[in-house]
Amino acid sequence: MSLYSNIIGEGQPFIILHGFLGMGDNWKTLAKQFSESNFEVHLVDQRNHGRSFHSDDFNYEVLAEDLKTYCEENNLKDIILLGHSMGGKTAMLFSTLYPELVKKLIVADISPRYYPVHHDAILNGLSSLDFSQIKSRGEADDELAKYIKDTGTRMFLLKNLYWVEKGQLGLRLNLEALKENVSEVGEALPIHAIFDKDTLFLRGDRSEYIGESDASIIHRHFPNSDIVTISNAGHWLHAENPKDFYDAVMNFVS
Repeated sequence: MSLYSNIIGEGQPFIILHGFLGMGDNWKTLAKQFSESNFEVHLVDQRNHGRSFHSDDFNYEVLAEDLKTYCEENNLKDIILLGHSMGGKTAMLFSTLYPELVKKLIVADISPRYYPVHHDAILNGLSSLDFSQIKSRGEADDELAKYIKDTGTRMFLLKNLYWVEKGQLGLRLNLEALKENVSEVGEALPIHAIFDKDTLFLRGDRSEYIGESDASIIHRHFPNSDIVTISNAGHWLHAENPKDFYDAVMNFVS
């Protein structure tokens, strides 16, 4: 099974992996900017997300294997690999398993450590969407608002809505499999996994995903890594401060 992707530009391959409940499309604006510097940007939808295939299996091992298959199918090597949150965990594991394919690694706002499950409200909100009753994005937003106060988070989630057919809305993501396997999303990188090429960790100054105490575990797994803080940004640092995010990435890859 092949992963769905949107490929922008030409040049050195640059793969971007979205976070949990996201899709490659979330990164389109930045991808266009990256592509202007001679990168062929691959916005990949990971399994059970976006337009990629659905499967009951969902953990970082299979996500890394999916990416390996994708690289083989598209004849990609010497890649720049960027992953955000869940995508950052996939990118970390992939790089430690297939270092020969990765030239540089960028991890956005996630550490190699274990994270407890914290998506309950979001998953309950998405589960409450009854598309036999809900006939518009506005109605879906009203329902989600009962569970999720933050407008930005709801807008991000509503990108998963699509018209299955005329008058019939649905969700692109495989909600059942993601609910079933949500504990996998917080799993730590295997203890002996090491990637010793250039790595950049980006953290939002208002985010708690990468704290001061994470530096030692990051450097243990990624001995050639730097941790850079993006100001005026939380966990969605690429959306909240795209200019500084772009500058930090370009500074690292060029």
